[in-house]
Amino acid sequence: MRHMNAERLLNRILTGNVKNVRFRDMTRLCERLGFSLQRTTGSHHIFSHNRIDEMLNLQEVRGEVKPYQVRQLVSMIRRYNLSLEDSS
Repeated sequence: MRHMNAERLLNRILTGNVKNVRFRDMTRLCERLGFSLQRTTGSHHIFSHNRIDEMLNLQEVRGEVKPYQVRQLVSMIRRYNLSLEDSS
């Protein structure tokens, strides 16, 4: 199974295509955006970002992320002007 690179996934979700996003690809994208995994409680993976007070919650369901959670990330990307360069 091939993984989508972070740049392609970012472009895809920013255009509104938020369904069928692989959990592993999403977590890689989050890390490239500067998020880090804080804790895992059951199926909930909680990510934080040093510039953002909100937490991001991702759930893996059959290998994918729930579309509403992808939309939440898109909202945070736009609200906080995040980019892939934030990971450095």
